[in-house]
Amino acid sequence: MRLVIVESPTKAKTIAKFLGPEYRVESSYGHIRDLPKSKLGVDVDHDFLPGYVIPTKARKVVALLKKLTAKSDGVVLASDEDREGEAIAWHLASALGLEKPQRIVFHEITKSAIDNAMANPRDLNLALVDAQQARRVLDRLVGYKLSPFLWKKVAKGLSAGRVQSVALRLVVDREHEIRSFIPQEYWSLTAHFVADGKEFEAALAKINGEALDKFAIHNEAEAAKIVKALEGGKFVVANLVQKESRKNPLPPFITSTLQQEGAKRLGFSAKKTMMLAQRLYESGHITYMRTDSVNLSRESVAAARDWLADNFGATYALPAPRLFKNSSKLAQEAHEAVRPTNIGATTDSIALAEPAERKLYDLIWRRFVASQMPQAVFDTVSVDITSGQYLFRANGATMKFDGFLKVWLQKFEEHSIPELAVNQILPLKALVPLQHMTEPPPRYSEASLIKTLEEYGVGRPSTYAPIISVILARNYVRREQRRFFATEIGELVTKVLLENFPKIVDVAFTAEMEKKLDTIADGETPWVGVIRDFYDPFAVLLAEKYAAVEKVHPEEATNEICEKCGKPMVIKFGRFGKFLACSGFPECKNTKSLTASGEREKLENPGVKCPKCKEGEAVTKRVNRGRARGKFFWGCSRYPDCDFATWENPAGKSAEQLEKELAEALAKPPKVRASRQKKSQK
Repeated sequence: MRLVIVESPTKAKTIAKFLGPEYRVESSYGHIRDLPKSKLGVDVDHDFLPGYVIPTKARKVVALLKKLTAKSDGVVLASDEDREGEAIAWHLASALGLEKPQRIVFHEITKSAIDNAMANPRDLNLALVDAQQARRVLDRLVGYKLSPFLWKKVAKGLSAGRVQSVALRLVVDREHEIRSFIPQEYWSLTAHFVADGKEFEAALAKINGEALDKFAIHNEAEAAKIVKALEGGKFVVANLVQKESRKNPLPPFITSTLQQEGAKRLGFSAKKTMMLAQRLYESGHITYMRTDSVNLSRESVAAARDWLADNFGATYALPAPRLFKNSSKLAQEAHEAVRPTNIGATTDSIALAEPAERKLYDLIWRRFVASQMPQAVFDTVSVDITSGQYLFRANGATMKFDGFLKVWLQKFEEHSIPELAVNQILPLKALVPLQHMTEPPPRYSEASLIKTLEEYGVGRPSTYAPIISVILARNYVRREQRRFFATEIGELVTKVLLENFPKIVDVAFTAEMEKKLDTIADGETPWVGVIRDFYDPFAVLLAEKYAAVEKVHPEEATNEICEKCGKPMVIKFGRFGKFLACSGFPECKNTKSLTASGEREKLENPGVKCPKCKEGEAVTKRVNRGRARGKFFWGCSRYPDCDFATWENPAGKSAEQLEKELAEALAKPPKVRASRQKKSQK
């Protein structure tokens, strides 16, 4: 028997279907070795030697794999093909004592791919292992060295990360741009004409032959002056250009574009998109989902051409495959784009457990199929209409052939312009001046933040989702209506890092570090030297800042008295911002919430009594500070003495609806976590 080890149980089950009885496929359940959580785990005095340990949760798995290894005729390591997968294979070899393990890689979990991989095993790629190890050590040094600085100088419980801090800075910088933005007024002028009984619009484009920019008409007076000058004027078709235009399909998905489109079209978070994509990959439905390459295999594009010809007709099948070029600065390690493993497996023909999986698979399938379809063709017309020194322009477009748009559905508004002729005089129906005000740049969504990180060359395909999850979990940003808002603590952390450790939050510096990690993966640079070049000056600067920087938010006195012990309350600063705390801490642990302005947070009271509390205290609206931090819930005002809590209804409902539904919720037995039940029993 030969032992094949992969990362996940689902992947193990799928691969086992393609291998004979002489193979046993087992899962390592992810990483089986890592740096310890309780300490730095990196020996900075001895070439940054990592002190790997086997986590408690992995010990049982490792013990089982050791027993199976001893009984097997050979071990095949089949973890994912990227740097992290290579590192998992290396850790498995080390933990299991494998001298010359066979390493196989594949981009999709299909029989042909598995058979080909088994027939062509290779050695471990130590350059990829070193690159992943360098990233892990680098992130550990920044996180475990810089976070305690924030604890001491700002507030306990904060964290800093090499890439997360850059992402946070982008959100904070955008917040500052919005606050400092000054709206600017400008006007446009639209003419409404009628021809052959059809009305169409044309916008003022030139005056005296000079093209108008966005701010050419500054105010209402200038717009009114032009309208007056055009009164009674004759409007003539001066130029007419008709042509055919074509629109190309987008490339197949890479990790970042999959996450972006998942957010825009499906409303999925990057984390959810990757979780669903992982399931689809491990079930054999799609190719590997962590990739920054738009390459496609010859077999896949040939299959797409045949499927399109059979199902849509020859006009929708390309005579030759369409190839795409990688635009990502970091597109080096992946082999192929994200695509379905079987073009014939449409969404309706495969069994998927969840509707969300079906939606994501459908998106991936459509994007790939569309990439191998003909261009969409449009008939366009551009009309110049003059009246004296003024020129108005109208543009129209009608679809001639849908091409890839037959599969890749997107909004297209046809602008129909009636048939016109040069020198034709057009009757004017109306001149409409319209005021506009410039708007500040939009706050980042998940899609736009990922796109920006990718454009700057910050992070890797596997890091975008964790980056966003971390800054949300740390309360550095909050998400409202799919947009990120910087919190008070997020802005403060960025300010402290920018003032004292500017390179840590510098986009260019972080992108350059990614390039250095790539040179390690390519076998061009030893990883220890890259870490030393970063760490030595960083350690000196950190020591200096510990001595020089004062605590950012010292305690502030207030006139409020603690109702529990009678001592004065003070304003403190924590990971969730400012809050009121008793000055008698730790003897008295009374605390109260504050808003960012420092005033007591007003808790909404729907007039419903707590059904659990014997004293019949009111139920109030509160803010969660635990795992679901930032989410509102209804809880007893005597918390923590009474632990009754129930989630708030979705926002946007009237007060009457909320009160009615809350009363219904309170009529049901409260759901209390087991850990809280045990605590209350004690």
